[in-house]
Amino acid sequence: MTVRRFYASTVPGVRKLDLISHGLTDASRAVRFPADEPLTPVGRAMPADRAVEPPAGARIAAGPERRTRETARLLGLDAAPLSRLRDLGAGAWHGAEPGLLPPEELGRRLTDPGYRGESVLDLLDRVRGWLDEPAAGEAPRTIAVTPPAVIRAVLVVALAAAPESFWRVDVAPGARVRLPHRTAWTLRLNRPARATGCSGRP
Repeated sequence: MTVRRFYASTVPGVRKLDLISHGLTDASRAVRFPADEPLTPVGRAMPADRAVEPPAGARIAAGPERRTRETARLLGLDAAPLSRLRDLGAGAWHGAEPGLLPPEELGRRLTDPGYRGESVLDLLDRVRGWLDEPAAGEAPRTIAVTPPAVIRAVLVVALAAAPESFWRVDVAPGARVRLPHRTAWTLRLNRPARATGCSGRP
């Protein structure tokens, strides 16, 4: 088994946030709005060779869904479930395929909180409020296992992007994203650990 170590920050004042998308589910494989479902057999096998060893003092969190908590456990993480890291509420759209829905309904989903569940703007506000905690907290590192929608929302907020760009961020099952923070959140794309000539730590 390969164990990935998240090293503690050596730069004073810098906080780091590592986001991990949950593993494969039937909904993510079929590209449909999810329910509270478990990982598929393939999804359960994916984290088996990607265990995480967090640094001392790290804060470990996960969305409250079964699939996020299961992914965290398979990664070897003792994660506290947080309601603010829950998936975008799909309401009556649970199980529906976004590509089969009328475009005007998807557009309305952006701003209307009473239409088909939670709005994207609601999710962005929820995530924005949560990001204040890892930015100002005592823990130098936060690791969170979340649904892809939460990672998409974090990136939109961190990059001060237009809310409409939420639909243009594709987060694969098991994807990992790192965001350092000093005076503002930034997006860091890590180089491959085994790339030729690369000896930097993850």
